[in-house]
Amino acid sequence: MAYRAQQINPLINPWVGLGAAAMVAALILGTLGVVAIYAPEAGRLGASDWAAVRFTVSQALLSAALSVLFAIPVAKALSRRRFFGRSLLITLLGAPFLLPVIVAVMGLLAVFGRSGWVSQMLEVFGLPAIPIYGFHGVVIAHVFFNLPLATRIILQGWSSIPAERFRLSAQLGFSARDVAKHLEFPMLKRALPGAFAIIFAICLSSFAVALTLGGGPRATTVELAIYQAFRFDFDLGKAAMLASVQLVMAGAAALFALWASKGQAGFGKGLDRAAQRWDGQSRAARIGDFAAILCASLFLLVPLSAVATRGIAALPDLPSSVWISGWLSLKVAMMSAVLAFVLSVSIALTAVRFAWVESVGLLAIAASPLVIGTGLFIVIFPFASPQDWAMVVTACVNAVMALPFALRILIPAVQDVFESYGKLAQSLGFSRLVMLRLVVLPRVRAPLGFAVGLAAALSMGDLGVVALFAGTQEATLPLQIYRLMGAYRMDDAAGAALLLALLSFGVFWMCDMWGRRNA
Repeated sequence: MAYRAQQINPLINPWVGLGAAAMVAALILGTLGVVAIYAPEAGRLGASDWAAVRFTVSQALLSAALSVLFAIPVAKALSRRRFFGRSLLITLLGAPFLLPVIVAVMGLLAVFGRSGWVSQMLEVFGLPAIPIYGFHGVVIAHVFFNLPLATRIILQGWSSIPAERFRLSAQLGFSARDVAKHLEFPMLKRALPGAFAIIFAICLSSFAVALTLGGGPRATTVELAIYQAFRFDFDLGKAAMLASVQLVMAGAAALFALWASKGQAGFGKGLDRAAQRWDGQSRAARIGDFAAILCASLFLLVPLSAVATRGIAALPDLPSSVWISGWLSLKVAMMSAVLAFVLSVSIALTAVRFAWVESVGLLAIAASPLVIGTGLFIVIFPFASPQDWAMVVTACVNAVMALPFALRILIPAVQDVFESYGKLAQSLGFSRLVMLRLVVLPRVRAPLGFAVGLAAALSMGDLGVVALFAGTQEATLPLQIYRLMGAYRMDDAAGAALLLALLSFGVFWMCDMWGRRNA
């Protein structure tokens, strides 16, 4: 650490990264300031606005609780079972994070909708169908997206228990209940609050789910109310007031998530051996683990299969407007990826010298994309048509939203490079540009490709900012799918959803493969 503070300074130009961080902070804080200026014009919140606040908080609480609750048995089963395809299954658990929301909604409608597979099965037994629209549908969709995230977080907690602890528990003759009491419960006490807080914060700012599955008077979130104030009433003051409320809720949730993720003391270091679980050898434990993995796999994969099954048939006959929207989405995703590349590399390099620069990512976590879009709309509207800036604004906001994930991935890798090669590069007289081109970028290529691919995929599936700015003549693919669903052209919507999923995973795969090539 002493070397890093004293020796690598000549190899890093902090002004580029500080300038990038300042631009990101200005974009977020500046738009929030504009929102705050306009907020008093709206007066007090009405009864419907407070109903939206209550619905937002209640669905986020229940969604986070169910996601974490269901993830516990799945993570436990994955932690103590070794089977063919386990690594692939764990990798697939990250798919919903990259999957565009509108695509997942199409799949959930095909399974849980009024004419879906589950509803038809319930009808055979004379049972009522599951209500997919409103509160129930929003919660189901959020659990679909966040169950894999909760599972990965809790599974990481189980992996943090050294194998020697399980070996010692076997030597002491611990039963499964004793293992749970002395090893698993303390781990869950550390991992669950952070997982719950993160998912709660994500569900607070979920816009596309509420737009497609909610929307009624009793199923309106704060972000959906902001959108309605724009599109239907064009009441900028009310939208700004609601945006301020959303900012307070999201900021409080982000701070709590940060506090909760610090956790308590862990179990210490082990020898990095694979843990052998003697506590899960009973027949009941095997059946329970198999059932947990099977149910989670079906819940996640069946909706995706439904989209693929219905979309393949409609894919060749898609209207030209869908293909145009797909090309437009690709351009926006590439713009977002390039911007995320520049911002993340600049800030990551500066964070090696000034660790506090990474905190700019917390601003992006606390601020909702729709809130930033609200501020930008207010700024642009007096001077130009917001529709003309729709694609640029969408790309910029999505790049900023992906920045916290990119920084968390890049900064440790960049720090390792400078700690390993910084002294040698300086002794050889490397300039900053040579250091960046020959040493840093080749060695952080793999995490950089992953981070850029993540930014591109998230931008491909955005249905937040573009819904505020886009006009009737042009639309990205997620917005086009939403319009097709509104026109009850469900076959075309299914084909477009499959196209969007393929494009999203395609751009992520291309960026990730670029990063891993020759790595």
